[in-house]
Amino acid sequence: MELFINQLINGLNTGSIYALIAVGYTMVYGIIRLINFAHGEIMMFGAYFAFIFAFMMPFELPFIAVIVITMIFAALMGMLIERIAYKRLRTAPRISALITAIGMSLFLQNLAYLIFGATPWVMKPLISTEPIIIGNFSIARLTVLTIGLSIFFMVLLTLFVRKTKPGKAMRAVSQDKEAAVLMGINVNRIISLTFALGSALGALAGVFYAMQYTNVESTLGVLPGLKAFVAAVFGGIGNITGAMLGGYLIGIIETFVKAYISSKWVDAIVFGLLILTLLFKPSGLLGKNEKEKV
Repeated sequence: MELFINQLINGLNTGSIYALIAVGYTMVYGIIRLINFAHGEIMMFGAYFAFIFAFMMPFELPFIAVIVITMIFAALMGMLIERIAYKRLRTAPRISALITAIGMSLFLQNLAYLIFGATPWVMKPLISTEPIIIGNFSIARLTVLTIGLSIFFMVLLTLFVRKTKPGKAMRAVSQDKEAAVLMGINVNRIISLTFALGSALGALAGVFYAMQYTNVESTLGVLPGLKAFVAAVFGGIGNITGAMLGGYLIGIIETFVKAYISSKWVDAIVFGLLILTLLFKPSGLLGKNEKEKV
């Protein structure tokens, strides 16, 4: 039982990272029907931003300040990518936008390689490494922080989308872009806001991922980004709650496979789950089947 609970906590920890990234995928898809495969690279740049603000500034910044500034820079980067790479392709065939997204992903990887070099940067702990003791259980402070802050920001995002005027505008654009324009909604601004929010959450995931695995490199976001995409599809891409649920489920499944089967089977099972989802429930757990007019 103790092993089971420890693995469950580890699964929630990993799932929190996947959920943060998956939310970015699903928000962009919900607004402009684009799979932004460059989103994993936003996560990678978020890790680099955090390293720079934490260790390369002339003065020391508190951890929360590092998180906030990193998310702001990533949000600006997401808006810039949307403006440069995707804005002119909104009326283009989806395959054109998909190829552009893959190209942008490769471009950002190589850009990071040129700027930051091939040698991985070692991310030192930004918080205390002393564990939290609860009864017979010892939980790393980073694990508690990752789960807690991830849930906090995802709840904050949910409230923003449901309760605020920009959030309602995002939902309107997602449902019917043409009708939203007729209602006076600035669609360009809403799309930029969507990229900003998704990129900020992706950068937060990058900070936590880099702190857990210590290395920051140009390919850091590739595998987590793909698994988060699986989570978004599994939960129901286009559905924010579904993306969160999918992220946590993928994280838990991955952790239990490592603990009880073999770490060699993790990727095969996760991507096999994507195939099964597309075969038997393409809309995902919380997604809805939508009919498209031809």
